[in-house]
Amino acid sequence: MSDTPVAEMSFEQAMSELEQVVGQLERGDVALDDSIKLYERGAALKARCEAKLKEAEEKVAAITLDGNGEPSGLTPVEGQ
Repeated sequence: MSDTPVAEMSFEQAMSELEQVVGQLERGDVALDDSIKLYERGAALKARCEAKLKEAEEKVAAITLDGNGEPSGLTPVEGQ
């Protein structure tokens, strides 16, 4: 596991570590206390990935198109 706080991770970093966590849990060769810590870290990583994906979706949705279907600018996303 990385020492990087989950809140500071990029989507790619969080996804990569989440895959490692899932792999360790699936193997089942981790002590119970460590499994609990891994599960908690995995839940935080999953939430980070979901938040980053939502952020990206909102940015894509904010792109406006002109009459020719060409990107013409950005519309502010609510809540930002």
